Amino acid sequence: MEAATTPGEGFGTDLESIDYRADGPVAWVTLDRPDKMNAFDEQLTTELQSVWRALRYDDSIRAIVLTGAGDRAFCTGIDRNWSVDQPTSQFMMDDPGLLLGPKTADLWKPVVAAVNGMACGGAFYLLGEVETIVAADHATFFDPHTTYGMAASFEPILLYGQLPFGELCRLALMGNSERMSAQRAHDMGFVQDVVPADQLLDTAGRIAHAIAAQPAAAVEGTLRSLWAAREMARAQALAMAPHLVTLGNQPDALAEGQQAFTSGERPTPVVR
Repeated sequence: MEAATTPGEGFGTDLESIDYRADGPVAWVTLDRPDKMNAFDEQLTTELQSVWRALRYDDSIRAIVLTGAGDRAFCTGIDRNWSVDQPTSQFMMDDPGLLLGPKTADLWKPVVAAVNGMACGGAFYLLGEVETIVAADHATFFDPHTTYGMAASFEPILLYGQLPFGELCRLALMGNSERMSAQRAHDMGFVQDVVPADQLLDTAGRIAHAIAAQPAAAVEGTLRSLWAAREMARAQALAMAPHLVTLGNQPDALAEGQQAFTSGERPTPVVR
């Protein structure tokens, strides 16, 4: 799929898993794997990194809308068919989700997320690095890690401060048993707007264009100030996360969890 606009030197035009277009000062970045519920694999991760990095050099872009193709899912985390090699040492681990976010790529332009459908697990690597979230009224949020014998560590750390502590604990601990509705997420302050699905992109675009109309230096300076306040605690927690994942992902529980996942059986979640 060819990008509508090339933002800066080195930006590839042959994007297959990301759809990119520019609308004046607003870039639209769409995770484009609807048949895989917009799960991220190596290609999507690499392409998204290249988009974020390239946008750092494009002064014509002053705000970004991030969304997922289709109406079933914004993103459902890592593609389970992607096997990521890990170091043999338990003191080191590679988590590809940490490569996804715009802040990780040192992109300090405001990002508005438009969530249409499910956002779960690894989706929070993205939602944890945006400034504001608009959700379609049928969107849901959940983290299935514990159901499949895995510790949820990076994801709730990235969401820390965006949800009250008890709500974040419930989201991280209940696995597939419960999903947070868009309205509940709005009530908790995680989502800033809940709109009908056919108004989602217009609403996100309106917000992005309003931000883009402000002086760029003032916006970016404000952005860095807000994130500096938040990052001071988050950086220390993220340093601990690899060790907590290693301790929490016990082989027996992992094997049982993978068996449950591949069986295709799912509990009927309560949506609150």
